[in-house]
Amino acid sequence: MIKLLRMADYPRMPWKNGAGTTLEIMRDAGADLDGFGWRVSIADIGAAGAFSSFAGYQRIISVLEGQGMCLNVDGVDSRPLGVFDPFAFAGDSQVDCRLLEGAIRDFNLIYDPQRYSARLQWLRIEQPERLFSSAATLLLLSAGEGLRVSRQGEACGALARYDCLCIAGEQQLFELTLSAQAAVNCCLIELRPL
Repeated sequence: MIKLLRMADYPRMPWKNGAGTTLEIMRDAGADLDGFGWRVSIADIGAAGAFSSFAGYQRIISVLEGQGMCLNVDGVDSRPLGVFDPFAFAGDSQVDCRLLEGAIRDFNLIYDPQRYSARLQWLRIEQPERLFSSAATLLLLSAGEGLRVSRQGEACGALARYDCLCIAGEQQLFELTLSAQAAVNCCLIELRPL
């Protein structure tokens, strides 16, 4: 399955703690905020405050826009987190966010480490790049305009800012080619069931 998800179609959902909203890009299953194996979303954070708890899950968060944030995780301050600088923490940790200079937008991967292994990396595409993956589910979020993707030489489409491509159900190693007219940052996530 190859699915191109457009930012304009992402549903807006309340945070689990009710303190804000998130744009849910995709999840593997589940009808509520506890039943999924993995989920990716974009959230806008306008003020300091506590993060929702997701007991039993692992989280990886990256700033997409703004001057960044610092997280206090179970009483320990993180390094200052700037744009495209991923940070991982346990979903059941007590997490408080402090904004460095104003509102930010972030990108979140939340997954169940008992059900999935996950790999997340930010890439900067300045010239055509060939990648190989054997992930059961591959997600590619574009942080810019005009990212073109092909799988095994077949075009998958062009991604605008915050669009996401999902490739799922692969049974073997496959090739991706990423290209753009101007430099584009993107986040590549590879998920494998355990």
